[in-house]
Amino acid sequence: MKSLKEQTNAKIEAGRKANPGFMKNVDEIIAQAKEFKQGDAAIKVTEKAPSFILPNQQDILVSLAELLKNGPVVLTFYRGSWCPYCNLQLRALQGKLTEIQALGAQLVAISPQVPDDSLTTNEISEIDFIVLSDQDAKVAAQFGVAWEVPEYLLEHMRVDRELDLEAINNGNGSILPIPATFIIDTNGEVTWRYIDVDYRTRSEPDDIIKALQSLLNNT
Repeated sequence: MKSLKEQTNAKIEAGRKANPGFMKNVDEIIAQAKEFKQGDAAIKVTEKAPSFILPNQQDILVSLAELLKNGPVVLTFYRGSWCPYCNLQLRALQGKLTEIQALGAQLVAISPQVPDDSLTTNEISEIDFIVLSDQDAKVAAQFGVAWEVPEYLLEHMRVDRELDLEAINNGNGSILPIPATFIIDTNGEVTWRYIDVDYRTRSEPDDIIKALQSLLNNT
């Protein structure tokens, strides 16, 4: 089976062939975001993770404190079910879920998307881990991974993708999370993280599993 990196790279290359001008502009936007150190303010390893309470797909409130009572938490921020790179990532995580759970951890995914009926008709409904809704991106901001999306990308979403982010995210039409993954131990401390403002790249599930194995061996 192809790694997540191989899958995302294939999608990037397909995008370059189909729309080279757009992808060139995206490359420039990402390079500028990295130059301005977007994501550098993210919660660091050894720091305490911010506490939060967010609704799940059934609009039931879920708290990080309660989750941590049952073991470490793998927390991943993604843009939404409309994002093809996010769907590749979530499918890859679903494929490793048994291994993650065998190491005593829970997998939690957070996006700004509203927990409404639309989630039952897309790929998110087929995953077996917890999906939470951070509609105003406040939790993403607390973790240091909220990003005000440049207008060029917002216009692409509105015009080319016909996406209404304000409707999808209940009023939040411009703030999305930087794709990021944190492993949080039962003391609430971040023990591993992956952050990249390039939304086309994601943490490899096997790296998450290695980090969980290391955490287990050190406890």
